Amino acid sequence: MTRWYHLACAAYRRPDALLETLPEAPPELPDRARLEAEAQLGVAHRRVPRVSTADHAATARATCRHCKEPIAKGAWRIALLYYEDGRVMPSGFVHASCASGYFETTAIMPRLAHFSPALTAEDLQAIEGEIGRAYST
Repeated sequence: MTRWYHLACAAYRRPDALLETLPEAPPELPDRARLEAEAQLGVAHRRVPRVSTADHAATARATCRHCKEPIAKGAWRIALLYYEDGRVMPSGFVHASCASGYFETTAIMPRLAHFSPALTAEDLQAIEGEIGRAYST
């Protein structure tokens, strides 16, 4: 079965497949360097393709997949998706402050902005601040 992805979504969710086919793409492909860099990040950090949306926790029932602590109601959290058997499947959350430990990088903001279009610039800045604060401590 053939599955179709937007180029950015392929770079974020299926980095191996994108990097495999990129040499066959036309040289004038828009954003080629950015797509390749994002795909390489996903290959280098195996959990990065799991990044999905970011939002405030609606309840305090979810548990962080990194620290195993509850995610407080109203706290920033990052949803995770796994790619299995040709489909993406929801797989829990991590605290925004646990993102650098879980993903082993802080370079996830382009993915969060892409998959969370309703977030404002201030929201993205707040999330980035939590990720950066946790990384620097």
